[in-house]
Amino acid sequence: MLEAINLSKSYNGTRALSDLNLSIQPGEIFCLLGANGAGKTTTINLFLNFIQPTDGTAKIKNLDVTQHPLETKKYVAYIPEQVMLYRNLTGLENLEYFTALAGHDAYTRVDYLKFFEQVGLDPAIADERVATYSKGMRQKVGIAIALAKKAEALLLDEPTSGLDPKASNEFSELLKRLAGNDVAVLMTTHDLFRAKETGTRVGIMKHGKLVETLNTREIGHTDLERIYLRHMHD
Repeated sequence: MLEAINLSKSYNGTRALSDLNLSIQPGEIFCLLGANGAGKTTTINLFLNFIQPTDGTAKIKNLDVTQHPLETKKYVAYIPEQVMLYRNLTGLENLEYFTALAGHDAYTRVDYLKFFEQVGLDPAIADERVATYSKGMRQKVGIAIALAKKAEALLLDEPTSGLDPKASNEFSELLKRLAGNDVAVLMTTHDLFRAKETGTRVGIMKHGKLVETLNTREIGHTDLERIYLRHMHD
């Protein structure tokens, strides 16, 4: 569903991402770990076609994102660290607006409220302004938009940063439910614990390179921390 082939990005001769080869299938949650500047956000931005690659290819559903920028965006939903919603609109109005932008405007109010329920939001707050929502609630609205959009891939950049443990755990459970419905998930994070608990695989990035990929079923929390720190100190 998501594929990077020798994907690279340079800025003024400096490599932000170097020869990334990665494939994420439906139902997988791939967590990218690494320090600031490791190339994690650059990877997300290349898949979203926010920036152009210097070399290589980013594909969504076998389509090159640079050659099919509009079509590939139909298949993905993007949740950054701070979900960009209209604060003066209600949660329901935001859901309706962004879903319609994606070409899905046949839902009823009852349908939208069901999306709220599916992501763990109380339908009673659907008509309250997003300005009153916590960060965790705004992230859930982002997931509701992905559900309504029928996204086949989800790209997340530090989505649990700043969330309390309960909200972070609830968000992780939502991602697992999406993966259970064959959505491919690529998430960047600094949180090793959350990556281990949520991801099916984790990748460790350093200086723009994917230096190791691990299956979370085959390692423990202590193993992941040890391997991660080893790479950071090398």
